[in-house]
Amino acid sequence: MINQLRSGYYGWPMLFAVAIAQITSWGVLYYAFTVFLDPMQREFGWSTATLTGAYSLALLVSGIAAVPVGRWLDRYGPRALMTAGSVLATLLVVGWATVDSLIVFYLVWIGIGLAMSAVLYEPAFVIVAQWFRRLRSRALTMLTVVAGFASVIYLPLAGWLVTSYDWRTALWIMAVLMAIGTVPIHAFVLRRSPADIGELPDGDPPAEESAENDSAETPSRPTITLSDALRQRVFWWTSAAFVLANFSTLAIFVHLVPYLISEGFSSAFAASMAGIAGIMAMPGRIIFTPLGEFIRRQYVAAIIFGLIALGLVILLVLDSRLGAIMFVVLFGMGFGAITPARAAIIGDLYGATNYGAINGALATGITFSRAAAPVTAGLIVTVTGSYVPVFGLLLVMFVLAIVAVLRTVGKAT
Repeated sequence: MINQLRSGYYGWPMLFAVAIAQITSWGVLYYAFTVFLDPMQREFGWSTATLTGAYSLALLVSGIAAVPVGRWLDRYGPRALMTAGSVLATLLVVGWATVDSLIVFYLVWIGIGLAMSAVLYEPAFVIVAQWFRRLRSRALTMLTVVAGFASVIYLPLAGWLVTSYDWRTALWIMAVLMAIGTVPIHAFVLRRSPADIGELPDGDPPAEESAENDSAETPSRPTITLSDALRQRVFWWTSAAFVLANFSTLAIFVHLVPYLISEGFSSAFAASMAGIAGIMAMPGRIIFTPLGEFIRRQYVAAIIFGLIALGLVILLVLDSRLGAIMFVVLFGMGFGAITPARAAIIGDLYGATNYGAINGALATGITFSRAAAPVTAGLIVTVTGSYVPVFGLLLVMFVLAIVAVLRTVGKAT
């Protein structure tokens, strides 16, 4: 990557700028929501379920929008869409700051769901697919590691703003940060593809293009469309693997603290374990994402799923602080590496031409699974009176995810 930066390949500084914008997009639209729950409850008297319902609805809207957004990105590139999305997000955060009724609050979050689909990881992954082939793992590592600072920066920042001012003023400030941190990058830095500025993917010289790049765009391997992909088993096996994995990881993340408390650990210890899990996501990305350059990415995904499954076994068997710590380390590393692994696998299987639409179709199922995970796990706990059946079920789901992703190895698209 350093050599490519020295040679002046535009893809690297552009991707770094996109990663910086991702910090603000994720921080404001995704992570900061939890900070505003308590002050909004105190002002309006709305229940936690009512407030989080709007957030879940936004996630569902972003999932529904994933395929049309992907088709747009494949045809027109990211610049216009991501710029419009960041402008829309800025205006909607302002709208959030001024809400005075539940209906308006829900309408604002429906709009934020659309903005999420236009500015979060899915369009950023299209940029990676278009601009990088051999170096795709390194590009994904840089993107997700930098973007991973979103929660580290914006959760404490939002908390400080709410404490220092009030929740409405805090949101006005967040809207300003959204405008400054995303709109200029999306409007002035983004380009559609290397060919538009006379460059080749990875910054390769022209002589290397024909020799080294046997991608889905070459004549020897016809371009795979979304309709083609949907007719192939490899797409559905891949989808099954990541739907199962994402359902399970979010269910764990949401219910980890109450599970530990139910097992007799203190609230402070349980909260610290959740924090460690979040911190460990970054080394997970650094270790596992580049590993795809050396072994099949499906094997990397299977290792990631297996790591979390091993952590669940340890958590269920070792009823101790050591078991909890071992679990959060393994879970955090796996949790952080799942999304870039999925992005890389889709790029390897289908190339860049229709990456947006195909990845969007897969992301739709993932989004629905993530929206269903917390409530499904909660219902099982309510019925059984224990978290053990939930974590046992999630362990089985990770095993099934391993089987599903390995079924795609060696399959032609």
